[in-house]
Amino acid sequence: MVLRTQLLSLVLLLCFNAFSQRKSVADKTIVENLRTHISYLADDRLEGRRMGTKGEALAQNYIIKAFTKDGLQPRGDNGSFLQNFSIREGRFYQNKSYLIINEDSIPASGFFPFPQSPEASIKIKCSVALKEIGVPWFLDLKEDLQAALANPHFDFSTYISDKAKIYGKKGASAIFAYNSDFAKPDLLYDARSTGEALAIPVIFISEDLARKYFSDETATLRFKFTIGFADSVRTGGNVIGFIDNGAPTTIVLGAHFDHIGYGEDGNSLLHTGEKLIHNGADDNASGVAAIIELGRILKGSNLKKNNYLFIAFSGEESGMLGSKFFADHPTIDLHTANYMFNFDMVGRLDKDKKTIVIGGYGTSPAWSQTFKKVKDKALTPKFDSSGAGPSDHTSFYRKDLPVIFFFTGTHDDYHKPTDDIEKINYDGESKLITYVIRLIKFNNKSGKIPFTKTREIQMENTTPFAVTMGIRPDYAFEGSGVRIDGVSDGRPAQKAGLLSGDIIVELGPHAISSLQSYMEALGKFKPGEAAKVKVKRKTEVVVATINF
Repeated sequence: MVLRTQLLSLVLLLCFNAFSQRKSVADKTIVENLRTHISYLADDRLEGRRMGTKGEALAQNYIIKAFTKDGLQPRGDNGSFLQNFSIREGRFYQNKSYLIINEDSIPASGFFPFPQSPEASIKIKCSVALKEIGVPWFLDLKEDLQAALANPHFDFSTYISDKAKIYGKKGASAIFAYNSDFAKPDLLYDARSTGEALAIPVIFISEDLARKYFSDETATLRFKFTIGFADSVRTGGNVIGFIDNGAPTTIVLGAHFDHIGYGEDGNSLLHTGEKLIHNGADDNASGVAAIIELGRILKGSNLKKNNYLFIAFSGEESGMLGSKFFADHPTIDLHTANYMFNFDMVGRLDKDKKTIVIGGYGTSPAWSQTFKKVKDKALTPKFDSSGAGPSDHTSFYRKDLPVIFFFTGTHDDYHKPTDDIEKINYDGESKLITYVIRLIKFNNKSGKIPFTKTREIQMENTTPFAVTMGIRPDYAFEGSGVRIDGVSDGRPAQKAGLLSGDIIVELGPHAISSLQSYMEALGKFKPGEAAKVKVKRKTEVVVATINF
C-alpha cells in the first residue's frame, strides 16, 4: 500500500513537472515572438510608422508575412491582405501659384492664397487706394484685427468670407490682404483649413512685402499672378487576416499599427523642437504583436465555434481613420460579428501593480459573467464600462457590437521618442495573451453575445474649455462645418437632440467652418450658459438649444 502510494505520488509529480515544462515552453515562445515583432515594428528603419509613409508600408509587409506564416487567409480588398483608404492632407499652393509685382517674382514664403480661394489668373495694373471694377482691391487687416481682440465672437474665417462676398459684389476681382500693424506676426498658411468657398481669390501678403509695395497708396502696381492648388492625399491601409472555421459568427481582434513618425502632425509631446523618430514600441507595436501571436495560437487551437478576423489598423493616430473606414466598409458581414477585442498600449504592465485596464465592460451582460469566472493572479483588472474611448474599439461599438479594450496604462514616454523596446514588459504582455485566450475559450459557444449601449467617455476632455457639448467629431470630414461622429449619453448635445451625422455650422453667434473654429467657439462659453446651435441634417437645417 505504501509502495503504491509512493508510485502514485511519483507519477503525479512527473505529470505536474511535464505540464509545467510545457507551459513554460509555450510562455517562452510567446515572449520570444513578442520581442521579435516589437523589435522590428519599433525599429528606427520604420521611422515611426506614420500613416502613408514608407515606414508604415514596411510595417504592413511585416504583418502580412506574419499572418501568412501563421496560416491566416487574406480578407482585405480584391483577395489581398490590404484594405486601402485615403485622407486629404490639405490644399497646397506652392507649386501651383505664383505672384509677380512690378516684374519682381515673389517667393512662396512672401504670400499665400487662402485655401478656400477659387483658382484664377490675372494680369493687371492698379493702385492700393483705388477700388475700381475688375481689379484687385486691397484690405488692411490692422483695424479689424485690433477690434477683434475685444470681441469674443470674432471668427477670422467668417470675416474673410464676408469680405470676399462684399468686395466681389462691388466688382473686385481679387483681394490682397495685409496687416500694416507690423508689430504683429504674419498670418500663417493652414493647408488643412476647410470651409465655404470664397467668392473671389484672397491673397495674403507678408509684412516686409506690404511695407515695400503698399506704403505708397497712390503708386501704380503691375500684378501678374496665378492662384492654383494641389490636394495632397495620404493613403493608409488596414492589414486584415482571417481564420475561417466555418462558424456562423466571427470574433474581431484589432490593434493599430501606425504611430506618429517624427511628430509632423503636431501630436508629439516632445516640446524641444527636435526632429526625432517616435518609434511607438508600446503605442502600438505592442498591440500589433499581441494580435499576431493570438492569430498564431488560435489557428492551432480547438476553439472553433467562431471565426476570427485580425485587423491591424492604419490611421488611428489621425483620428481612428482605419477602424472607422473598416466599420463603414467591412470585408465581412458585420451582422455576423460576435464581439471585438482591441489592444492598444499593452506592453507596459507594471510589475508590482499588475493593473490591466479593461474598457467596454458594460457593452454586454456576458462580460460580467466572463470576467467573474476567468481570473488570473498575474493580472489585476480595472474595469471601465464605456464602449467608447480614444481607440479603435469605438468604431465597432458605434455599430452596436460588444467590445473589450485592453490597455496597460499610460506613461511618461507616451508620444515621445523614448517609447522604445527596452521598456516593454514582454513577460507581462505574454500573461495578457494567455488571459485573452482563456476569455475566448470561456465564450467558445455557438451564437452571439448580446449588446448593451453604455455611457460614453467625454471625447472633448483633452481641451482646456470650461464646457463641452458631448460629441465626437468626425476627423475625416472634409466639408464645411464639424460632422458629429458620436453623441455622448446625458451630455448637452444629446439633450438638445443632436444626432450622429449632423454637421454643426453655427454655435451661438459663431460660424463653424472647421474643427478649429468649433474649438475656438466652444472656448467662449461658460457653464450655465445656453446657445443656439445650427446643424445640417441630410437635406434640412435644424436649430436647437445647447445648455452648457
